[in-house]
Amino acid sequence: SYQTEKTYLQWLRRYEEYLDGRKPAADSLRSFLSHLAVEKRVSAATQKQAFNALLFVFRHVLHIDIHGLNDVVPSRKDRRLPVVLTEAEVSGILTHLRGEYLLMAKMLYGAGLRLGECVSLRIKDLDFGRGSITVRSGKGDKDRQTVLPSGIVGDLREQMERARRYYDDDQRTGVAGVMLPKALERKYPHAGREWGWFWLFPARKLSVDPLTNVVRRYHLFPSSLQKAFRAAVRGSLVAKHATVHTLRHSFATNLIEYGYDIRTVQELLGHSHVSTTMIYTHVATRNKLGVISPVDRLPR
Repeated sequence: SYQTEKTYLQWLRRYEEYLDGRKPAADSLRSFLSHLAVEKRVSAATQKQAFNALLFVFRHVLHIDIHGLNDVVPSRKDRRLPVVLTEAEVSGILTHLRGEYLLMAKMLYGAGLRLGECVSLRIKDLDFGRGSITVRSGKGDKDRQTVLPSGIVGDLREQMERARRYYDDDQRTGVAGVMLPKALERKYPHAGREWGWFWLFPARKLSVDPLTNVVRRYHLFPSSLQKAFRAAVRGSLVAKHATVHTLRHSFATNLIEYGYDIRTVQELLGHSHVSTTMIYTHVATRNKLGVISPVDRLPR
């Protein structure tokens, strides 16, 4: 993806700064990765991201084979529990959101969507008859279906009407069709101008495609919802370090507390391995064997 390209370029620049004029080599790659762990104290996930970016460059650009990576000092992989909001806390935060931001937050919490998956939804991804949302090319380039909350159907239809006005305006003024994934734009050159492919949350202004320089309409920028959500958390006085992604964590935890089986939650979240979903069993509180604290049994 374009975001991955930008991330790889950022790591390449950091590696270039680390080389300080030296030529890239396997030894310097190993020392750079160890430098990230020992001196920069980055997380295991960040070190792995840097490794993937630079390994791609060494293999496919520089054509240098990499060996001896067992000598790299690994970052410590800490086990952290996700931040989860209670229903009351979610409700309090939502009262400080308006318009499209409120609807997107409800979709993140009600369907377990990732931020990028939500903002890039297209009209045809909503199935009101079956009560489902189709997430296309999610994390790991996987498609999946998740629940479409019945409580926001009316709001979604109103949002589709707002999107339709942008669509009709673009059709009238001859704006290029929306971006299509992968090679579909070459295979179906006119599909980008069809209503079904239009964004559910279109941006208000046109922008320039950074890869083709074509002026077209994109979806809302993810950071706009992140900024609005941070302000809503402050306004609600919720003390937890909650981000937009916390809504997805809360969705999964709530489903487990409601008694849904772990496999169902795994499919709705789109996790490849059930072990990833199991983390939410550690923060779910309502179904922990009905444990009562000893202090609650003390005479009062």
